Amino acid sequence: MKSDRLLSILLLLQTRGRVPAHELADRLEVSVRTIYRDIEALSASGVPVYAERGRRGGIELLAGFRTDVTGLTADESRALFILAAQGAHAALGLDAALGSALRKVMAALPAPYRPAAEVTSRRILVDATRWRSGPRQTADLEVLQDAVFSDRRLRLRYRHSGQPEPRTYTVDPYGLVAKAGVWYLVADRRGRPQLFRADRVRSARLLDDPVRRRPGVELADAWEVLRRQVEERNGGTEVTVRVRRSFLDIFRRMAAAELTAPPDDDGTGEWVTARLTYPGLRAVRQLLAFSDRVELLDPPEARAELLAGARSVTALYQEPPEAELTAGGQEEPKYRPGTVG
Repeated sequence: MKSDRLLSILLLLQTRGRVPAHELADRLEVSVRTIYRDIEALSASGVPVYAERGRRGGIELLAGFRTDVTGLTADESRALFILAAQGAHAALGLDAALGSALRKVMAALPAPYRPAAEVTSRRILVDATRWRSGPRQTADLEVLQDAVFSDRRLRLRYRHSGQPEPRTYTVDPYGLVAKAGVWYLVADRRGRPQLFRADRVRSARLLDDPVRRRPGVELADAWEVLRRQVEERNGGTEVTVRVRRSFLDIFRRMAAAELTAPPDDDGTGEWVTARLTYPGLRAVRQLLAFSDRVELLDPPEARAELLAGARSVTALYQEPPEAELTAGGQEEPKYRPGTVG
């Protein structure tokens, strides 16, 4: 609607200052000619707006002009209150600020929209944590936030997955990303983008040096590159399995990260064929968790690896655990080296 577009132009100019006409047209998905007609309409309604031509020209409001109108529609107000359910604000220490902001928005809303906005936070709940994700180490985001917002370099002590000791890096942060309940720092290391899980950062220290980001690269750009690398990287071992149909739905959820394509399900038979990719041959032992509901068919070396894993588990449980007397005289199981304890 034209009225919504006029208000959007007004708010953009109020927050951005001088804006080129073509940029307004791109943001609002209209032609430049339509933007100039809208500017004439704003001017006719008493808004002190003017346009300057030339290389550094653009559309601008008269210095000092402000408007308190929010212009929020019913759907826009609902969208803002759904933000309160995202859960990311607590990790960033912004719960109190969010509550204060929403109270101010509520006061500024037109009276007919207030009940719908108020009930939204009680009717919509977003929980970003995956089912059965287990306990996670708490991520301390305070220093990472400081680096992101102050545009300074970071010195990290970071422990990679599977490595016992942390390593030290100097990085140039772009920002923080929350994905499926996990926080990541997106940063350049030696001019190349890299992901750092916030809960694996053992320590972080702000440096005095300003951040050195690649020109023209924003957080969304760096994240897209890294996201694709994670999702599209090739594993070392491709396997074919068959899954009992009664277990297929659970298998899809539990093996989603390894599935290379949807299972070949024709709707008949007891078994369904699926293909998975693992980072290495030994990783196929993860299939032992599915017991006799999943059978590895191919390749032979992967089947042999799985058989070796099954035999080692069988050997572990063929003999009862040794026992020793506790201080109270009771026998306490004494687990052999290599067992879980």
